[in-house]
Amino acid sequence: MRLITEVAAEAGIDEQHLELYGKYKSKLSPSLWQDIQHKPDGKLVLVTAVNPTPAGEGKTLTTIGLAQALNAAGVRTVAALREPSLGPCLGMKGGATGGGKSQLVPSDDINLHFTGDIHAVTSAHNLLAAMIDNHMFHGNELKLDPQRIVWKRVMDMNDRSLRSIVTGLGDGNGTVRESGFQISTASEIMAVLCLCENLEDLKERMGRILIGYDQLGRPVTARELGAVEAMTALLKEAVKPNLVQTLEGTPAIVHGGPFANIAHGCSSVIGTRYALKLGEVVVTEAGFGADLGAEKFMNIKCRQAGLVPSAAVLVVTVKSLKYNGGIHKEQLGSENREALRAGLCNMERHIENLGKFGVPVLVAINHFAGDTEAEVEEVLAACRRLKVPAAVSRVWAEGGAGGLALAGELKKLLAGDRKDQFAPLYADGLDIPGKINTIVREIYRGNEAVFSPAAKRSLAVIERLGLQQLQVCMAKTPYSFSDQPRLLGAPEGFTLGVRDITLSLGAGFAVVVTGNIVTMPGLPATPAAEGLRVDADGQICGLE
Repeated sequence: MRLITEVAAEAGIDEQHLELYGKYKSKLSPSLWQDIQHKPDGKLVLVTAVNPTPAGEGKTLTTIGLAQALNAAGVRTVAALREPSLGPCLGMKGGATGGGKSQLVPSDDINLHFTGDIHAVTSAHNLLAAMIDNHMFHGNELKLDPQRIVWKRVMDMNDRSLRSIVTGLGDGNGTVRESGFQISTASEIMAVLCLCENLEDLKERMGRILIGYDQLGRPVTARELGAVEAMTALLKEAVKPNLVQTLEGTPAIVHGGPFANIAHGCSSVIGTRYALKLGEVVVTEAGFGADLGAEKFMNIKCRQAGLVPSAAVLVVTVKSLKYNGGIHKEQLGSENREALRAGLCNMERHIENLGKFGVPVLVAINHFAGDTEAEVEEVLAACRRLKVPAAVSRVWAEGGAGGLALAGELKKLLAGDRKDQFAPLYADGLDIPGKINTIVREIYRGNEAVFSPAAKRSLAVIERLGLQQLQVCMAKTPYSFSDQPRLLGAPEGFTLGVRDITLSLGAGFAVVVTGNIVTMPGLPATPAAEGLRVDADGQICGLE
């Protein structure tokens, strides 16, 4: 690794704007924004993917490798990514800093505690939860209804046993009520951190957070509880973006980490704005498949921040297409062109969906060692039929050099930039059911959303409070276009079950909970944590 001061200097950042966390990590001071805010923006490129499969698609890997390749091709490029959560790092997925020769470093630090941002989010969220219970214990001046408190607690770990809990048990311990835990990345605090423009905007957004309802059904906010200033104090450092590097020294701004299946899945607006002033091109990513992360990037992040993407890169793999064609994960290493052709419908659907936002699409075929030439050619031929540019990416094995073909195709695509054609999918004035059904029909290709009694009650509250202007954040399985994880490929004509709708007023959206999705994941039978080892020198093995 190079010293982060050297990486910053090459990116045009003076050392006075760095707040160092050791030799290889730094916060970027707000003073930097004063220096660069008048510079022209670079071009924003979103990296997204087909629906995830057990073999892994390599979206973060491709984001990092493509940024390295663009720099190697003479295009000043900055990567903008999310911070990993401890939940998946120690659970099913493992680390989230890329792999092979396309990694963020120091990878172990980034995967674990990094600069403490997610800890700060957890603390601010739980401070608000503690103040709610304390308020009710000391007289409940706001007349909060204990049965209508909507603010749960969070922790940055997968722990299914905490999904439903009872608080206040025992003599003198407050009001007994049912509650639960979410994972920190699903916290509305994480969402507002990633959508805010600065510290003052963060404070304003947190003041709007809905904590529950009083005994007359009136909404009560964090501002009324008097919690906002203390929460802001806990987050004053977390609001600053983090600067690290790739293995090849490409600057990377890593900031914020909302999940895309239960939150909005995009890195921070602040980090993206810094990156756009520092690079000719900014390569960013959004979580899971394009039906989740890319949809929310376009409809929520870009809309709220006024960002205009210049292109989208769709990551596909031969293995993911064979899996969507009906092949079990144990057989994915064997050539099967018939299954691959059957699974191409998943890629085609994502390409069509991205085109609905008016953004040009490039397909990146993330190459695995077992892929055959005939299988790769099947994918390239499908892209030619669809008149979509494509390139094979070998950035895991070769780093930036393995992404030069992909970078070359992207440069051609950016040369024909069509910024005036970008538009979100639905209008702000559409009501909440209308927004939900637009996504169901246009992105998922289902017939309609079916609302449970709880969801209908939530819609009635939204209408009563005049909150139809909110955007919608779909909480849905990432494995299928539908709400049924095993419905692979490109299903059509299904109904999407909406279980409930919750309000994130600070973030500016309503969270639409579908199917069996949960906001606190559980650990798998063999969690990644079991594979970690720490040697006598403190070196960590197995966090990848």
